[in-house]
Amino acid sequence: MKRFKLIERKSGSVKDDILSGLTVALALVPEAVAFAFIAGVSPIVGLYGAFMMGLVTSVLGGRPGMISGATGATAIVMVSLVKTGSEMGGEGAGLQYLFATLLLAGLIQILAGVFRFGKFVRLIPHPVMMGFVNGLAIVIFTAQLGMFKVDGQWMQGSRLYTMLGLVALTMAILYIFPKVTKKVPAALVAIVSVSLLVICTGLDTATVLSFVQANGGTGIQAGLPVFNVPVIPFNFETLSFIAPYAAIIAAIGLIESLMTLNLIDSLTNTHGNANKESIAQGTANIVNGFMGGMGGCAMIGQSIINIKSGGRGRLSGIVAALSLLIFILFGAAYIEMIPIAALVGLMFMVVVGTFAWSTFSVIDQIPLADALVILLVTVLTVMFDLAVAVIAGVIVSALVFAWENALRIRARKHIDEKGVKHYEIFGPLFFGSVQLFNSKFDVENDPDEVIVDFKESRVADHSGIEAINQLAKKYEQAGKRICLYHLSPDCRKLIEKADKLIRVDIAEDPEYTVVVDGFEDYSPV
Repeated sequence: MKRFKLIERKSGSVKDDILSGLTVALALVPEAVAFAFIAGVSPIVGLYGAFMMGLVTSVLGGRPGMISGATGATAIVMVSLVKTGSEMGGEGAGLQYLFATLLLAGLIQILAGVFRFGKFVRLIPHPVMMGFVNGLAIVIFTAQLGMFKVDGQWMQGSRLYTMLGLVALTMAILYIFPKVTKKVPAALVAIVSVSLLVICTGLDTATVLSFVQANGGTGIQAGLPVFNVPVIPFNFETLSFIAPYAAIIAAIGLIESLMTLNLIDSLTNTHGNANKESIAQGTANIVNGFMGGMGGCAMIGQSIINIKSGGRGRLSGIVAALSLLIFILFGAAYIEMIPIAALVGLMFMVVVGTFAWSTFSVIDQIPLADALVILLVTVLTVMFDLAVAVIAGVIVSALVFAWENALRIRARKHIDEKGVKHYEIFGPLFFGSVQLFNSKFDVENDPDEVIVDFKESRVADHSGIEAINQLAKKYEQAGKRICLYHLSPDCRKLIEKADKLIRVDIAEDPEYTVVVDGFEDYSPV
């Protein structure tokens, strides 16, 4: 068993992990509050969710340095859940149904990890990944635009200019400071510098406190989360109500978490454990369900902030989570003073770092189908959610792959000195290529003895096996004999209908000698 490592010493340091963790904690506060309002729950529920998701996944997860918390992708699903739950059970019931849903969603995610479904994230093609990060960057960008509104109206005049100026200053610090030194995270320097500027000059601009108050809250100070079992009827009706929501939340959470894991892997040139991360995400959501948090999943924006700030080990995520809890308990007054503009500037730079700008340079160099997949996933991520976009992208990519490979099967034919006709098959035989495969054979005009060689082919599915069975049947009905060479072991086991007609070669035989009734004297080299 691999030993738990609090600090990845090969790629990070204690100082970097602590400073990057503090930076991430500062960025988590306003987002957790914003996502709580999106989901229709109290800000403290969002903050608790961010704290518990971050702590549990940092300790148990399979990707050190990745940050989890309350997210917009899952919050959007929770809106209808909380609203309908309140209508079913009265005021406050929606929140209880949310907690119960998180318990079931967490269980689904744990089972996905136990049964090692995390490996299927490797089936997500690169164009889907590009579309995902592009769409996510656009979603993060558009989410920040709401910060430029007051009472539902766009800012105007000096207040707008002040906001834009502070955002630009934050982005400038984030861009320039790393060129001076990387010993201190630029994000932390930017947030502290802009906050001090606003406090010292008394500039009229929105802060975290005013943002919370504008959304109906009174502040972010609270106590420790408390264990509670969701107060709802535990019956079939409840299960049938929460199960679809739990499945969607679990799917979205796993997809976003595992794709973020892959992205962080590429940024750090390391390798995370997808199945372990699935179990950690599920455990964290169950803890949220019992402890009063809104749950969530991996956060690509905060994860990138952490990695770019030098956070590599589990310590960075633990520091971020514990710092967030300390802010909630003791430092709320200071966090409330942070200008929203500083956080918006930080997120704008995350957008710049998240968007796959290489899309524009490769779009005319890649197959048209891949370009369309990138566009499709980007649009669906913005319009719907990550799960819909990724699933659609994978399906389209798979169909394109199947279509292209369906056209690649071919056969080389010749008749040897004994009058036996040989068909040497090239390319995969599967549901998409069956029709083209059948067209290669001339049963009526072939000699009485036929050999089909699959040395350069692969029978990929049941459709391919059935095609072979049907081919054998046609030759039998024509009074002719057919022999198959070099079928894969798994295919040989599955061919049952043609068992009386076909005797395949032994794969281990280096000379590929075949012993077939009526072919005893034929041993091809």
